[in-house]
Amino acid sequence: MSPVLLEPVVPLSARRRTVPRWLRRTTGPLFLLVLWQVSSATGMLPSDVLASPGTIAGTASGLFQDGTLPHAMLVSVQRVLNGLLIGGVVGVGLALISGLSRLGEDLVDATVQMLRSIPWVGMIPLFIIWMGIGEAPKIALIALGVAFHLYLNVYAGIRGVDAQLIEAGNSLGLGRWGLIRHVVLPGALPGAMTGLRYSLATAWLALVFGETINADDGIGFLLNRAREFFQTDVIVVCLIVYAVLGLLADFIVRTLERLLLQWRPTFTGT
Repeated sequence: MSPVLLEPVVPLSARRRTVPRWLRRTTGPLFLLVLWQVSSATGMLPSDVLASPGTIAGTASGLFQDGTLPHAMLVSVQRVLNGLLIGGVVGVGLALISGLSRLGEDLVDATVQMLRSIPWVGMIPLFIIWMGIGEAPKIALIALGVAFHLYLNVYAGIRGVDAQLIEAGNSLGLGRWGLIRHVVLPGALPGAMTGLRYSLATAWLALVFGETINADDGIGFLLNRAREFFQTDVIVVCLIVYAVLGLLADFIVRTLERLLLQWRPTFTGT
């Protein structure tokens, strides 16, 4: 009797995906871009309301060639990195104090929760009075928004560690610092990465507010100057740069998540 050849089993989700995923993800943006260009070309969307994609592309090319946009991007990225570093150290440090110790929680958590209820954008006038109109208030605004997100997520990650893992560590003879190093901190890492993603989004939002107020350089400075001269093409270029930088930062964090959290199974959709 001849052997029966069995066809390989193909998952149902793989059979449904006849169109490449990258093509499906770009369909919506490409449709909006074509609609935008057609509306501008036919006069349905006046240039004084919103410049056409072709005009915006030409403006972006010009700003890149004369060095204006690269310099502004460098200044803005430096502000975000400085604010992220300061806010990250403060937020993670307070979360460790509050999450690892009941005494620390009693001393820190109530104060942080009280300050968190204050809109951080409302601190701009005080920062200007305290620090002037230079770099310090812009970085402080970014650091403030970053610190709260990281604190909440790292604290929740620490307190969300499974108690059975702690008991298993105790049974293996791990001391307090051994438990923190080998059980608590790895268990809190997913929450920390989530907090980092939220923090980066807040950092770019804080940068927009900070750079449009008393800024003399950076992407926000270009945005504010373009508003004064009704240059919608420059405004859109600056907004696109903000969006691209934000997506790039999110991509970096997602890559770190895949590298650091390989042990955690996740659901990717059907």
